[in-house]
Amino acid sequence: MDKIKIGVITTSDRASQGIYEDISGVAIMDTMKEYLLNECEYEYRCIPDEQSLIETTLIKLSRDEKCDIIVTTGGTGPAMRDVTTEATENVCQKLLPGFGEQMRAVSLQYVPTAILSRQTAGICNGALIINLPGKPKSIRECLDAVFPAVPYCIDLIGGKYMQVDASVIKIFRPKAK
Repeated sequence: MDKIKIGVITTSDRASQGIYEDISGVAIMDTMKEYLLNECEYEYRCIPDEQSLIETTLIKLSRDEKCDIIVTTGGTGPAMRDVTTEATENVCQKLLPGFGEQMRAVSLQYVPTAILSRQTAGICNGALIINLPGKPKSIRECLDAVFPAVPYCIDLIGGKYMQVDASVIKIFRPKAK
């Protein structure tokens, strides 16, 4: 079974300064551990909401660290300091807007302010990047909504083969002819 390399980036001025604990990045890793049967290696970063730093970190994790998937949390709202979406769009060779559309659709079932969310996804140097909101409950809801397409996306971009625990998450891969 392939070993999967997962980048996890929390963008938060306060968490990066140690003002509070980063529970969102941990929530991403915990969810991935539940989903995936593969052995996983995590490249975790907690950084300030600085667009150039976010872009540099995304490029390093995708190109230098060779992550298969990079999941971010935070910085997807409408506030001036929320720049994760812009950073992701700047570094990706291809955008996958369906991820953001699906996450907003699911989040709208819980909160009307989901329309303010600007999550997106894209491909950067052969890695799938997914932007998630900052709250652990929302992280799980959004990952549950989009992860069924993630392993096949990773297949299509030439990444490692992801195997999941079907009792936790159902994925879709077309049947081979």
